[in-house]
Amino acid sequence: MKSEKKKWESYEEVAAFLLNNIVQEFGLARVEGKQEVKGLRSGASYIIDAKAIAEDDAIFFIVECRRYTTSRQNQDKMGGLAYRLLDSGAAGGIIVSPLGLQEGAARVASAENIYSVILDENSTTTEYLLRFLNQVRIGLEDKMSAVEHLEIIVNCATCHAVLSPDQSREYHCLACGT
Repeated sequence: MKSEKKKWESYEEVAAFLLNNIVQEFGLARVEGKQEVKGLRSGASYIIDAKAIAEDDAIFFIVECRRYTTSRQNQDKMGGLAYRLLDSGAAGGIIVSPLGLQEGAARVASAENIYSVILDENSTTTEYLLRFLNQVRIGLEDKMSAVEHLEIIVNCATCHAVLSPDQSREYHCLACGT
């Protein structure tokens, strides 16, 4: 039996996909999905939500996605991310969340080269609201429905009878002759 993805798992995948489309705005080349990075100082292993990498592969950013819908990211959570950056040798980080950062978290982010990206909690790869670096990107999906049969009814302006088109597609009233 196939299990349905949890909302946070889909959020991580959508975030990585959308970040890959805007990664050059951060001076980076590409975004890779969930993976493990090793701590250079501690030897600890970290599972990260995504990894944004520079063109020459020498520089990378850790991407952390947190689909918290009732509160903004706090200072302690941002401090944990800051340590993972330091320990892994990352040049910075990108935190993706629906509500953004609390004041203390914003200070930590600024000091540690962590960018805040706000992504609506129910975003998909085609329908999204994404805010970053004083920019906004919106994705909307066109939805159309097919009509099997379309009937146009034209009424006479004089007697209001239903008009029928002739061979030249002009409408004439058979009831009053107009």
